[in-house]
Amino acid sequence: MIKKIFFTIIFSVMMMQMMYAQVSYGIRSGINFSKWEGDDLELIEDLLDKTDGYVVTKGKKGLHIGGYVRIPMGEVFSFEPGLQYSKKGYSIKGDFQIPVLKYFGINIGAQVQQHYIDIPLVIKANVVKGLQVYAGPQVSFLARSSLNAKLGILGISIFNKGFGITERFNKVDLGLTGGIGYEFDNGLNVQAGYDHGLSKLDKNDNYEAFNRVVKISGGLYFLIPVNMKEAVSGNGYCFLFAPKP
Repeated sequence: MIKKIFFTIIFSVMMMQMMYAQVSYGIRSGINFSKWEGDDLELIEDLLDKTDGYVVTKGKKGLHIGGYVRIPMGEVFSFEPGLQYSKKGYSIKGDFQIPVLKYFGINIGAQVQQHYIDIPLVIKANVVKGLQVYAGPQVSFLARSSLNAKLGILGISIFNKGFGITERFNKVDLGLTGGIGYEFDNGLNVQAGYDHGLSKLDKNDNYEAFNRVVKISGGLYFLIPVNMKEAVSGNGYCFLFAPKP
């Protein structure tokens, strides 16, 4: 019920702004550096520290790609809802160079790959010409999750298999997102951001873990130089797409 009310309010605000503002849109893609964080995971990492580096946790690299709509709210601020695919996860890697075993070159690894659809709903501020900061809530929907495990000896893969584990995780991850970016006059832009998950990942509450993601991306921004109110009041809708001058 709360989610329905939340999306209804957001949709209403978007429509009101679009009626009176010049709407623009953009595309964006980049790299994720993701990991899980939580009290239970800290206990695991403390135990792994005692292995002297033989077994370590690592962040997971992934891709994000999608688009966004920019709705002006004055000279400085704008509302920017988006929709993007984002790959996140967590990994553990072991490289057993123990003297008695080092000649065997034993290595193991396990990683969780999670595929999300992110909907960031941010307020963006133009600090100075080109420089922007943004922050707001984000709703992420889990599309698929898998566990990949592998074992190698002497450089030979002994075991490498994936398992579907989507049902073990909550489908919705509510969080916060924010960052900083720079936009050039030709519409090209770059930004660095951080996603802070607020919802527990495990559906059964067996452990406490949350998504943490650092994102670096580039994009292209376009302008629709037509006032939506005028377009709606005419003979149908009229959208004129043109790069930002």
